[in-house]
Amino acid sequence: MTPRIPFNRACFVGTEQQYIAEAVSNGHISGDGRFTARCEEWFGQRLGSPTLLTTSCTHALEMAALLAEVGPGDEVILPSFTFVSTANAFVLRGATPRFADVTPDTLNLDPDSVEPLLSDRTRAIVPVHYGGVACDLGRLAQQAEGVGAMVIEDNAHGALAKLGDRPLGTIGSLGTLSFHETKNITCGEGGALVINDPSLVERAEILRQKGTNRKQFLRGEVDKYTWVDLGSSYVMSDILAAVLWAQLEGADEIHRQRRLVWEHYHAELAGWAVANDVQLPTIPPGVEQGYHLFYLLLPDSQSRDRLIDHLGERGILAVFHYQPLHLSEMGRRYGGATGDCPVTESVSSRLVRLPFFHDLSNDELGDVVATVRSFTP
Repeated sequence: MTPRIPFNRACFVGTEQQYIAEAVSNGHISGDGRFTARCEEWFGQRLGSPTLLTTSCTHALEMAALLAEVGPGDEVILPSFTFVSTANAFVLRGATPRFADVTPDTLNLDPDSVEPLLSDRTRAIVPVHYGGVACDLGRLAQQAEGVGAMVIEDNAHGALAKLGDRPLGTIGSLGTLSFHETKNITCGEGGALVINDPSLVERAEILRQKGTNRKQFLRGEVDKYTWVDLGSSYVMSDILAAVLWAQLEGADEIHRQRRLVWEHYHAELAGWAVANDVQLPTIPPGVEQGYHLFYLLLPDSQSRDRLIDHLGERGILAVFHYQPLHLSEMGRRYGGATGDCPVTESVSSRLVRLPFFHDLSNDELGDVVATVRSFTP
C-alpha cells in the first residue's frame, strides 16, 4: 500500500526539464559539457576547492582510493555505521577495512575508537558526516598525520554543511558528495570529488577520464590524448549535470526549507522525547548542519519496531538506517565480531528516521508529529 506520507520525495525546483532540453539542443549530452562546467564552477566558488562531477558518490570514493594509492597490505579506518560504499571503494583496491565505532551523541566516527586501530599500515581515515553533522575532524586529522595517513571525507549527507566557517568536504585531503535521489540536492544519480590537495588535481582529472589525459587535450595543453594511468568512466552525463544545475540554482532555498522541517520536528518532539527516554539528534557547537535527516533513538529495538509499525498503520512511512558493517557477511570476513563497535550495534537497532523532504507540508508535518506523540515506547 502506498503511504499517505512517504519517507522521501525527490526535490524538483521546476527548471530541470528546461535545462535537459537545453543540454539536448546543445548537441553535447556526454560528460564535461556546458552544464558540467557550470556545476563545477559553482562548487569551486562555494567550496573553494576544485570539484569534479562523477557518476555517483561511490565512484568519487573509488577515485579517492586511487588517489590515496591504497593497495594490498594497507588498512583504511572507517565507521561501521555507514553505507557499504564507504568500505567497498577501498576494499576494491585490496585494502583491509578497520571498523571503528561512533559517538553516542552525533553518531559520527569516534576518535577514541580510531586510536587503537592506528598503525603504520593505516593509509586513510574516512569520516562520514552522519546526517550532514560534522565529525571531530580536528582530532581525526591529528591522528591521520601521526601515522602519515590521508583524511578522506565521505560527505554524502552534507553538501551545504560547515564546521566553523569551513564547508564539509574541504577539510580533508579529499571529500566526496552525493546527488542521489534521496539527497538534499539531487540529479537522480550522481556525485562529486572535492580535491583540497592541489597536487592531486591533475591525476584526478586523468583517473576520471578512463586513465587518459583527455581533459588536458580539451584545454589545448597537449596535441593528443592517450592512456597514461589507471582510471575508469567516472564522468557524469551533461544531461544529469543539467538537472543538477537546476538544483544548484535553488540550493539555498532547498536548504532553508529543510532547515524549517528539521527545526519543526525538533521543537515539537522535544518534550515527548524527554518524557519517553528518546534521544533526538545532537548538533555540537560551531557546526552548521546539512539538515539531511531527522531521527529518533528509541530505548530499545522492540520499541523502535513498534513505532515504525505504529506510523505505518497510519499511512506514514518511517524507516531504520545502517546495519553494522562489521557484523555483515563481508565485515566478518575482515574480522568483524559482535562487541567490536558497541555503540553502533546499539544505535542501529534503535534508530528510526522520520519522513523528511524539502516540501513536506505543514499538514503532513503536523500529522507525523501527532502520530509520534501518540506512541508510548
